[in-house]
Amino acid sequence: MQVMIKAYDGAGMLEKRMEVRPRHLENIAKVKGKVLCAGGLLDNEGKMKGSVLIMEFESWDLLDEYLNTEPYIVEKVWKKVEVESMNVVILNGEKNR
Repeated sequence: MQVMIKAYDGAGMLEKRMEVRPRHLENIAKVKGKVLCAGGLLDNEGKMKGSVLIMEFESWDLLDEYLNTEPYIVEKVWKKVEVESMNVVILNGEKNR
């Protein structure tokens, strides 16, 4: 199953985000094969305000396991997290499914 995770930082979290970022990237590396695309959401000034991850998991339970270890969640950088099922049709410029 493929999902889009859209997460928004809490107010004034840019400094904490940058402090937690190395742990976030380490955690992402642990699920490297599950990440199809990921990046930061930017405000009008080009500063990070959140994240978007397109990921693939075998089950909702495995997705929950990932989210329960995500440093931006554990360390309360992300204030709002939305998860939606999706179907990735184009991946790296080529039809995926």
